[in-house]
Amino acid sequence: MELTLTTPALLFPAISLLLLAYTNRFLAVAAVIRALHPQARTGPGHFREELRSLRHRIDLIRWMQAVGVSSLFCCVLCMFLLFAGWVLAGQLVFGTALLLLLASLGLSVWEIHISARALNLHLSDLEQG
Repeated sequence: MELTLTTPALLFPAISLLLLAYTNRFLAVAAVIRALHPQARTGPGHFREELRSLRHRIDLIRWMQAVGVSSLFCCVLCMFLLFAGWVLAGQLVFGTALLLLLASLGLSVWEIHISARALNLHLSDLEQG
């Protein structure tokens, strides 16, 4: 299979949309934290588990973004290497970009799992209340 300049360029829209989705997740988590802040300061300690979950989600989202940006960086580097005529190096860098994208998606699935677990805790509280 021949790797051309257009192949890594095909990932640009996908990675850009993923980064936008990750940023939206981060903003949603930030809004929840800001809403919880006054309650956690005055209320009982039952927020501890939720705060731990939110901190973990922030860390995951930060890694998702960093790995996603690294994937995009590798795509651009791949295009440069192909343009310069270094096909083997371009292929290796493109393979790295794909692995980074997979890692970013895996982190995203992990973050979704944590988010769903947190929502289930809220639902349990509502059912008991």
